[in-house]
Amino acid sequence: SHIKIPQLLNTISVIVPIYNAEAYLAKCIESLIHQLHTALQIILINDGSTDQSMAIAEHYAQQDARIQVYSHPTNQGQSAARNLGLLHATGEFISFVDADDYIDNDFYSYMLQHIGNLDCVQIGYRRVTKQGEILMQKLPKHFHQFTSPCMRLYRHQVFTQHHLTFPTGMIYEDVIFSLDFWATKPTYKMLPYTGYNYFANINSTTATRNSAVITILFNTLRAKRQQTRSISQKLLITYTILRLKIHFIK
Repeated sequence: SHIKIPQLLNTISVIVPIYNAEAYLAKCIESLIHQLHTALQIILINDGSTDQSMAIAEHYAQQDARIQVYSHPTNQGQSAARNLGLLHATGEFISFVDADDYIDNDFYSYMLQHIGNLDCVQIGYRRVTKQGEILMQKLPKHFHQFTSPCMRLYRHQVFTQHHLTFPTGMIYEDVIFSLDFWATKPTYKMLPYTGYNYFANINSTTATRNSAVITILFNTLRAKRQQTRSISQKLLITYTILRLKIHFIK
């Protein structure tokens, strides 16, 4: 087993997968380096970008010792990028931020105040325009409503103990990852906080709805439901399928 670098208590490993995000990346990184909670390991994964993303990431890494940059020579997808980030994560906690999003400066200090000995805290988000204008704010009504890993702060131990990774070679991998995460029966708390700013990028992979991609997702979910022996997990997968069907109709 590889030796973990000892980190300060309360260090958060922030994993940012990057693919052709030059228009948004600086704002994302700036929001990380100006956090009120400073004990961060900022892991930037350049996933085969063909624009200036790598140059932007390296520029910030030269200025801030907390930033580490890793790279895939070719685009392998968000899951592979997050998994690479997890291999390098040494913090007590894990956080995921997408390269075209940004967070409020009290994002980590707020969640750390509430996580205590829990495995996870779950928050809401704002949907914003490129200019930062708020289009909507949303808090989850229950723990299983949001499948984005970005709306949570995780205890690192949950990943190592249960060998949690993101499934590669598919879009909407967040859904499958969240089901695997929920299957670990984590202890959690819901927080009335919306400090994550999600930019509705029309060019993003999840924005381009492709019927073949959606079919793969539902087939994967049904296969997962068949494989599990847990009644609660079967119900949760059924709920997720129904919720996604409504989502894709909209």
